[in-house]
Amino acid sequence: MSHIPIWPGSSSFFPGDTPFGFYDNDQSFQTDSEMVATWCASRLGYPLVDIELQAINFFAAFEEATNEYGTQLYNFQIINNFGNVEGTTTGSNFNNQLITPNLGGVVNLSEQYGNETDGSGGDYKLESGSLMVSRNQQRYDLLTHIGSSVSGSEAIYIKRLYHNSPAAINRYFDPYAGTGTGIQSLMQTFGFGNYSPGVNFMLMPLSFDIQKLQAIELNDTIRKSGYHFELTNNRYLKLFPIPTSAYMLHYEYVVQSVANAPIKNPSTGLITDASNVPYTNPVYAYINEPGRQWIRKYALALIKEMLGSVRGKYTTIPVPGAETTLDHVRLITEAKEEKTKLIEEIQTLLGETTRLKQLERKNQESQQSMEIFYKVPYPIYVL
Repeated sequence: MSHIPIWPGSSSFFPGDTPFGFYDNDQSFQTDSEMVATWCASRLGYPLVDIELQAINFFAAFEEATNEYGTQLYNFQIINNFGNVEGTTTGSNFNNQLITPNLGGVVNLSEQYGNETDGSGGDYKLESGSLMVSRNQQRYDLLTHIGSSVSGSEAIYIKRLYHNSPAAINRYFDPYAGTGTGIQSLMQTFGFGNYSPGVNFMLMPLSFDIQKLQAIELNDTIRKSGYHFELTNNRYLKLFPIPTSAYMLHYEYVVQSVANAPIKNPSTGLITDASNVPYTNPVYAYINEPGRQWIRKYALALIKEMLGSVRGKYTTIPVPGAETTLDHVRLITEAKEEKTKLIEEIQTLLGETTRLKQLERKNQESQQSMEIFYKVPYPIYVL
C-alpha cells in the first residue's frame, strides 16, 4: 500500500475542491471544511494510524453531508406544506421562507363539488342554449339545437332548465302555501287579514325576507317543481308535463369531457408535485450549531465508508515477520449504522415540529395549566 496517498495532517480549502461546488463560495463552509477534515482524521486515529485519504475526499464528504441535511429538511417541509403551496408559482425560492397555512387545497377541492351543485361555484364554464317548445310536443332532439359545438358521440350534462315558473314572491304571503312566512296568525292578530307587508317588514329583518325567498325557490327546484325532464341517448330531451302552449325554453349544459377533464386550467410554471417545489441547496452560513453538528457526524460516517472501501482492496498487508488484517469491514458496517441512526434522529426531530404536533403540545400545555390553576386557592379578603 506504499503507493496509496496518505493524509498529510492538514489541508487548505480552495473553490473547486468539492465535486459540485454548491458551497465553495460560502466563507463559513470554507472554514469548516478544513476543521471537519482535521476532526474526522483525528476520530479515525490520526496521527497514530495512517489515513489513506486526501483532502478532496474529506471535502466531498462534507459537501454530501450538507446536501443530505438540506434534503431531509426540505423533504419534510414539502410534506408539511404541500397543501399550502400546490398550484402556486415555481418562480419563488422557498429557502428560509415562512409558509403561511392557507385554504388553497380546500378551495380547489370545493370547486369540484361546486361543479356538481348548481349555483354554488365551480371552475368550468356552463354552455347555454334554447329551443322553441311546441304545444303538445314532448320530445326534442338537443343535438339539432346545440349544433356543431358537440359531437354526436360526446356526452352532455343538462344542468338547468328555465321555465316560466310563478315568482316566489307570489307565495311569500300565501297563508295556504306552506312555504310562506308562517306568521299568518300574527298578521290576523293585528287585524291586517291575509296580506300585510308592512307588519312583516317591520317585524323581520330584510335578510329574513331574502332567505325565505331563496328557500321557496330551492324548494320548488328540488321537492315540488311542476316541471321535469329526461335526457335519453345523450340527445333526446323529454319534457314533463306535456307543454300546453308554445314558449322558448332556455337551458344550460356542460360537455362531459370538459366536466371530467383532469386539467382544468392548463398552465406551466406551477407547483404540481414534490419534484418542482422550489427548494434549493441550503445556505450553510444560515445553518445553526445543532444542524452543523449533525453534518459533521454524517460527514464522519461517509469518511468511514470511503476509508473502508479503500482498505477493502487489500485484505491483508505484510509487516515485518507477519501479516496484518485491515479493518475495512468494521468501518463500512459502522458507517452504515451511523448514517441510518442520524437519518432517524433528524426525521424524528422534524416530525415533532409539524403543525399537528405543535397543536397537540399546545393543547397539553393548556390542560396542564388549567390543572394548576384549579389548585390555586382563592384569595380571602378580610375587612
